[in-house]
Amino acid sequence: MLFKFKSKACADLIMLEADGRRVLKAMIGDDPIKGIVLAADLPQALARLDTAVAQDEAMRKARDEASAARAAGRDTAQDEEEPPLPAIRLAQRAAPMQQMMRRCMAEDADLVWGV
Repeated sequence: MLFKFKSKACADLIMLEADGRRVLKAMIGDDPIKGIVLAADLPQALARLDTAVAQDEAMRKARDEASAARAAGRDTAQDEEEPPLPAIRLAQRAAPMQQMMRRCMAEDADLVWGV
């Protein structure tokens, strides 16, 4: 399944289901098949997405530093296995959506999908 995000402010944005759900969960806390983010709600949704991207980047950086410390032998504590992170960073998947949302805000347009 694909998510097709539409707005009168810009061209459509198409994402694979897993990526679309991941971005929607970051934006609105849910991943409905159909939905709308009103122009008035876009700044809050964009702020939530930006925060999720920053948190993902911070988590990746912390894991990289912990791995480097273990490899260098400085950290002897054995952490429990952490689940692997997706290979593609949230920042990479969210960038087109962030651009679309900024364009929608500039033109006071709603963002819809699944309709």
